[in-house]
Amino acid sequence: MQQTYEGSHQRYGVIVDTNVMVPARDGIELATDIFYPAGGDRKADGRYPAILERTPYDKATARQVTKGKFFARRGYVVAIQDVRGRFKSEGEWYAFAKEAPDGYDAVEWIARQPWSDGQVGTMGDSYAGSDQSALATLNPPHLSTMVVAVGASNYHHSSMRQNGALEQRFMVYAFRMAVTSKEASADPGLKAALLRTFPDDIPQILDQLPLKEGATVLRRLPSYERWAIDILTHGDYDDYWKQRGYSPSEYYTEHADVPTLYLGGWYDSYARNTCESYVALSKMKSAPQRLLMGPWTHGQYEVTFSGDVDFGPGAHIDYNDLKLAWFDHYMKGMHTEVADWSPVRIFTMGTGDGKPNDDRRVNRGGYWRDEPDWPPPETSFTPYYLVGDGSLSTRMPAAGTRPSTSFTFDPKNPVPTMGGGISAADTVLRPGAFDQRGRPDFLGCTNTLPLNSRADVLTFQTPPLVEDVEVTGPVEMRLWASSSAVDTDFTAKLIDVYPPSSDYPEGLAINITDSIVRARYRNGYEKPELMTPGEPYELVFELYPTSTVFKSGHRIRIDISSSNWPRFDVNPNTGGPLGRDQSYQLAHQTVYHDTDCPSHIVLPIQEGRGDESAASG
Repeated sequence: MQQTYEGSHQRYGVIVDTNVMVPARDGIELATDIFYPAGGDRKADGRYPAILERTPYDKATARQVTKGKFFARRGYVVAIQDVRGRFKSEGEWYAFAKEAPDGYDAVEWIARQPWSDGQVGTMGDSYAGSDQSALATLNPPHLSTMVVAVGASNYHHSSMRQNGALEQRFMVYAFRMAVTSKEASADPGLKAALLRTFPDDIPQILDQLPLKEGATVLRRLPSYERWAIDILTHGDYDDYWKQRGYSPSEYYTEHADVPTLYLGGWYDSYARNTCESYVALSKMKSAPQRLLMGPWTHGQYEVTFSGDVDFGPGAHIDYNDLKLAWFDHYMKGMHTEVADWSPVRIFTMGTGDGKPNDDRRVNRGGYWRDEPDWPPPETSFTPYYLVGDGSLSTRMPAAGTRPSTSFTFDPKNPVPTMGGGISAADTVLRPGAFDQRGRPDFLGCTNTLPLNSRADVLTFQTPPLVEDVEVTGPVEMRLWASSSAVDTDFTAKLIDVYPPSSDYPEGLAINITDSIVRARYRNGYEKPELMTPGEPYELVFELYPTSTVFKSGHRIRIDISSSNWPRFDVNPNTGGPLGRDQSYQLAHQTVYHDTDCPSHIVLPIQEGRGDESAASG
């Protein structure tokens, strides 16, 4: 994706004021570095549009300084702020939840300054993407536009928790962030203890869950420990999760109506959130809302590979140039490439030749395309049925076929995580697309066999495809299942099976998307309902969205199990309090696939695009 527009030129020098203390409404002061356009050795005269980024990752890093100077040289005042309780800002840090009022106050403070022309745009990724959406729910009068990269729409439904299960990278995140806490900076002994814990002790901590209060080094950082335990134990969607910082989607009617770019990746942990924000707000707001989805892992927009696969040089974007094009158009009125964008720009994966490149990554390939909406209007949502002989078919299982398949789920021996939409910042979990077989450098793997060789993984796959099949859009699993337990989990993973070749004699099984469902939340997140052992239930849950081509000769495969560890916490199967129950029991699971209980995955098929995608690979 190339930028070919005439935007703001580098015409200014830069002057920086560091640690400007911006007051929040409760009197806490938030440290902010401000980058000004300069002429010679003084600030340039006049008023300028401003860009705000609020980060927990240290505003003074070389990356942030480079970013601030980039935009200041092109005629913007840039304010990069440490969020409350982090680095030079006052107050106590409690991740994500309290960012809305602080962000509102920062926007309005900027707008009142003599160097401001009254326009304030925001930018940032991950936490700094989510805190934009939080402040936007309070509708600051001077908020002008946003670039929300890999940020949240609802942390309970599809981020910190996924369909009821905890995404454990966030609990790991508490340890990671503790290393750079203000407390650690002030206490060398604490810093040393934290550095011993993260990352070296994290596998053992994950293996000994649930996390106990006072049992780890986090006891010396009470707000960090409290947050980690809170997200582990708050399973129900209650007032805790409905805070603006966790659930911007609860406040979309109050959300600012400003031009917004939602930027995400198919292997990013916020893929669902990014698409959900665009879908909801593009229908509710009059200002332009845009969606841009690439093939990336978390925040890796300028990297062309993901795990075992590479998408080619076209997958790369120049992130600062992209944001400059956006801000130039919406805050300076310039005709940049943004003016000609379709509402949705996506990267469709899978059109490469499947051969290894010089880095021994699979050439998965792909191409960019424009769409008028998400999902594309001509999408054919097609059920692919699980069949008793292990096949996956667009036809309903015939009468007389095997009606169900059973397996035993042992919480003490969970299926290991092999890639997926995980934060790239984790040293414990590795994100992206991988051949689905064990490897010694992945936590939880005890051998190098294919994951579906395990007795607790069920596989259903199509015959080799006779023509290309494109899957672009949201993916939904409708699984009929029962259990001997009163509560348990089920997982679903969509896989592209490559045929054997001289380069890959056993073929490849590349993960495309996946998710999990906690059965107690099958009828809604607000009120859990335990199961009756042995009774079949339909469990409906979303996987991550995607855009990919399954090429002719490949197979479409679904793997069903009950765990994906350490990505998600393991259900103890007892029905006890989440995050507190220390007992476990085996669960005997049954998956149904007959005419009365037709388990199936609903794939968003794009008809008639095979020739186009093949030509673009």
